[in-house]
Amino acid sequence: MRADAITVQEAHISGIRKLAAYAAQLVWIGGKFPIDIGANFTWYTALGYNTREAGISKPPSIPSLGNKSSHISPKVSQNNLRFEHCNILFNLAALYSQLAVAVNRSTSDGLKSACNYFCLAAGVISHLKNVITPDLRSLPPEDMDTMTLESLEQLLLAQAQECFWAKAVTDGYKDASIAKLAAKVCDFYDQAGTFGINSNSISSEWIHYMNAKHHHFAAAAQYRAACDCLEKRKYGEEVARLRDSVVCVNNALRESRYINKVVLAELQALKTRVQEDLKRAEKDNDLIYLIPVPPKSELKPLDRASMASAKVPKEVLESNSMIGDNGPFGQPLFAKLVPFAVHVAASIYSERRDRLVNNSIIEELEILTNNIHEVLESLSLPGSLQALEKPLGLPPTLLSHAEEIRQQDGLNRLYRSMEDISKLKVNDQRIYSDAIDILNAEAAEDEKARGKHGTDRWRRLTSREAATKLYTQAEELQGYLKSAEGSDQLVKTKLSENEKILKLLLGTDRGLEEFIPSTRNATMTAAVQGEVRRLRTLLNEVGRLESRRRRKIETLKEKVKADNINTVILAEAARLEREYPTQKLEPAHFEDFFEKRLQQYDNDKDEIAEESRDQGQLVHRLKEANLAFSNARKGDSSTKDREKALQKLEHAYFKYKEVIANLDVGRKFYSDLAKILGRFKHECENFSYQRQLEAVQIDTEISNSMASLNISQTTTLHKQREAENERRPYATLPPAQDPLTAPVATRASYALPPTAAGMWSPEMGIKFGSIPSSNPRSMHPNEGPIPATNAAWEPSRGLKFG
Repeated sequence: MRADAITVQEAHISGIRKLAAYAAQLVWIGGKFPIDIGANFTWYTALGYNTREAGISKPPSIPSLGNKSSHISPKVSQNNLRFEHCNILFNLAALYSQLAVAVNRSTSDGLKSACNYFCLAAGVISHLKNVITPDLRSLPPEDMDTMTLESLEQLLLAQAQECFWAKAVTDGYKDASIAKLAAKVCDFYDQAGTFGINSNSISSEWIHYMNAKHHHFAAAAQYRAACDCLEKRKYGEEVARLRDSVVCVNNALRESRYINKVVLAELQALKTRVQEDLKRAEKDNDLIYLIPVPPKSELKPLDRASMASAKVPKEVLESNSMIGDNGPFGQPLFAKLVPFAVHVAASIYSERRDRLVNNSIIEELEILTNNIHEVLESLSLPGSLQALEKPLGLPPTLLSHAEEIRQQDGLNRLYRSMEDISKLKVNDQRIYSDAIDILNAEAAEDEKARGKHGTDRWRRLTSREAATKLYTQAEELQGYLKSAEGSDQLVKTKLSENEKILKLLLGTDRGLEEFIPSTRNATMTAAVQGEVRRLRTLLNEVGRLESRRRRKIETLKEKVKADNINTVILAEAARLEREYPTQKLEPAHFEDFFEKRLQQYDNDKDEIAEESRDQGQLVHRLKEANLAFSNARKGDSSTKDREKALQKLEHAYFKYKEVIANLDVGRKFYSDLAKILGRFKHECENFSYQRQLEAVQIDTEISNSMASLNISQTTTLHKQREAENERRPYATLPPAQDPLTAPVATRASYALPPTAAGMWSPEMGIKFGSIPSSNPRSMHPNEGPIPATNAAWEPSRGLKFG
C-alpha cells in the first residue's frame, strides 16, 4: 500500500484514492502502535533552494506543489508514524494542485473543477498545519513548518479565487462584482507572499511571482472599479482609480523576469487598455466634466468578495469512517490488534487498582496489626506469660519463629532485598534527574532567547508558566523520592536495632537456651492460673485475628491477580469506536469504565472499619486481663529476666516480619515509580520538542521582521532624499545670465522713528552689488580693483546692505 502511495507521480484522479487510503490506514494504526514504532520513513524535500534540480525553480502560470517522493532533492528520515502521515498528506495536496493545473480552464466547467481542486489542496494543507504537525512530537522538515504551510495555503486559495474571477469575466459579470473578486485575489497573493518571506523553504522566485500577481490583481481590481465609476458617472474617481491601476500594473511588470509569457502578455494587454482609458477619461474630465480628481488616500477601499475557502476532503477529515466492512478503502490493517490507547488504559487501571488495594486496604490492615503488637509489647506480652507457663527450655512458639527465619535465610534475604531496592532507587533517581535536566535546559534556552530579543519581542509564556502541570508533577515526584528515602532509612534503622537478636534466632537452639535464663522456682497460685488461662485465651484470639487478616490479604491479592480486564476493556473500546467513529481513542475515554470497575473493592474497604472496631474491643479486654494477671502476681519477680529475654526475641521476630513487608512494599513502590517517571520524562521531551519548534518559529519571525524593518527604513530614507532633490531643481541649473532682483519687503504704512546714520532699515531694501574699489582689501596685488559689471552675482563679490 505504501509503495502504491509514494509512486503516485502523474496528475491523475486515481492517485487520490491511493494516497487517501494509505493516509487513513496510518491514522488507524496510529491508535494501535506508539508513534516511534522502530521503522525509519524516508522522504525528500519538495520546496526550497535545494530542489532546483527537481524542476521547481520557477513557478508555472499557476503554481502547483512538488511531490515529496522525488529522489533528486535532499532526503529526511524519521522513526515517526506521524512524520509519514504528514508527507503523505503533503503529496495528496500536491496531487490536488496538479490536477487543478491540468484542467482545461478555458471553459466554465474547467474553471469550476480547477477551483474545487485548489480548495481541496488548501484544505489538506490546512489540516496538516492545524491538526497533524502540532502532534508530530519532533521538529517538522523545513518545507512543512508553519510559515511555509501558511504561504502554500494562501497561494492555493489565491489560485482558487482567481478561477472564480476568470469565470466572472468570462460570464460577463458586472464590473463592480469583478472588482470585488479581483481585490480578494490580490489579498490572497499578498498574504501568500508575506508568509513566504518568513519561510526558509519558499524560494525568492516564488515570492517575486506572488508579488507580481498581487500587483496584477490590484491593477485589475482598480480598473474594474474605474469602469463601474464611469457607469455611475463618477468621473473624478474614475480617473483616480485608472491612475492607481497604471501604477499597480507597472509594479507588476517590474517582476517580469519571474513570470512566464502568458502572465506577461496579460499584464501588457491590461496596461495598454488602462492607459487608453486613462487618456480618454482625463481628456473628457478636463474638457467636459471638470470633476476634481481625489487623491488615492481619499478613495474608498474596494469591497471584497471571498469565494474560495479551504475544504478538507472527507477522506482526510473522517478517515476512520472510510475503512471497515462498508468503507471504500477496505478493511483496516491490524484490526484485531489492541489499540495502543487501550494498552495505556489497561496499565492505568492496573496502577489505580493496585494503589487502591495496597494503600487503602492492605496497608490499613497492616497498620491495625502493628498497633495491636505495640499494645502487646507495652504489656510485655506474650513474654511474661511464656516465662510463667514454661520456666525451663524454649517455648514452642519461639521455636517455630526461629525455624521460620532459618528456612528463609533471614538476614541474607533482607540484605539482598535491600540491595535490589537500592538499584531500583538509583535507576528512578537517574530517570528523574534526566527529566529535570530536560526542563532546565529548555528553561535556560528560553531565558537566553528572552535576553537576546527582549521581553517586548519574545512574548511567549515562560517555561514554568507554559508547563505548570509538568513543574507541579516534578515537585510531587521529588516529594515521593524524598519520602521514600526517609522510609528506607527507617527500615535500615529498624533492621540494625534488631540485627543482633535476629542472629540469635538464626543460630542454634542451644544459643537461644543460653540467652534465655531458666526459672526453677516459679510458682502459680490458683488465682494466677485463672488469670493465665484468661490471658492465654485472649492471646490466642489475637493470633486468630492475625491469621484471619493474613488470609484476607492473600485472598485480596488473588482477587487482584484474577482481575483481568483484557476482554472487558476491548469490549469497551469497541463500543467507544462504534459510538464515536471519527474520534481517536484516548486513555481518558475510559474514566467511567475505571470508576465502575473499581467498585468491586468497595466491600473490602468497608470491612476495614469492622476490623478496627473488633480490634478495639479485643485490646480493651486484653488490657483488663493483663491488669488482673499483673495484680495476681504482684510481688513475684522470679521470672523477670526470662520475661525480658523472651520478649526481646518475640519483638525481634515481629520486626523481622515487618521489615520483610516494608521491603516488599518498597520494591513495588520503586518499580511503579519507574513507570511514572518514564512517562514524566517522555512528557518533558515532548514539551521540549514543542518549545524548540515554537522558539525556532518565533526567532525566524523576529529576524524577518527586523530585516524587513531595516529594508523599509533604508527605502524610506532613499525616497526622502529623492524627494528633497526633486524639491531643489535649481541645484542643477546653470547660473542665470542676468542679475537676480532681490525681493522687496512691503510693510503697512505707519510712522517710524528716525533711523540713525549707517543703520539699515527695512525701507532701504536689499541691494546686491560690488565692493567699492576704495576698499584696499578688494584689490588683487596684480589685477587691481574688480570692475563693477552687470553680470550675475557671485559669492566672491560679497553682500552690501544699503
